[in-house]
Amino acid sequence: MGRLDGKVALITGAGRGQGRAHALTCAREGAEVIVTDVARQLPTVPYPLSTADDLAETADQVKALGTIPLTAEVDVRDQAALDDVVQRGIAQFGGIDILIANAGIWALGPFWELTDQQWDEMIGVNLTGVWRSVKAVAPHMIERKSGSIVVTASVNSHEPGQDFTHYVAAKHGVIGLMKNVATELAPHG
Repeated sequence: MGRLDGKVALITGAGRGQGRAHALTCAREGAEVIVTDVARQLPTVPYPLSTADDLAETADQVKALGTIPLTAEVDVRDQAALDDVVQRGIAQFGGIDILIANAGIWALGPFWELTDQQWDEMIGVNLTGVWRSVKAVAPHMIERKSGSIVVTASVNSHEPGQDFTHYVAAKHGVIGLMKNVATELAPHG
């Protein structure tokens, strides 16, 4: 028996890295999993992002652990897409017990040289994407009076970093967001 038997976990940014590790750990512990990733390159990210093949590999590794995941290419900046995958997950598995809001990007640049697009994309994925992900699952968790939400922050959610002001701002925001979300959701279990 696993610690998550009978639970369902939604993981964003699950194409590889930490997100894949979260998905595999949840599946290994008995959870059904919903794995999502943007699965395409974003214009301001200077390194290769995960691909549809990476997301499929995560799904294959989850299947090897004995469960069939729901897999979706979702940009966490798209509320309609998040709402859709939540509804599909509820329809397929009967509910969602856990959200792991892991999707995130990183880039360098002195703050005075950042373009509006660089700022907007970083804040959009790393902060607004967390808010949208939580917003997508919250009504369901409130209705059930149960749920767990985990967000991926960073040491930079507590301290500055040279040449990534937009990242630091987003990660500081994620901590404040989740403190407030926890306060608002606590009365609902």
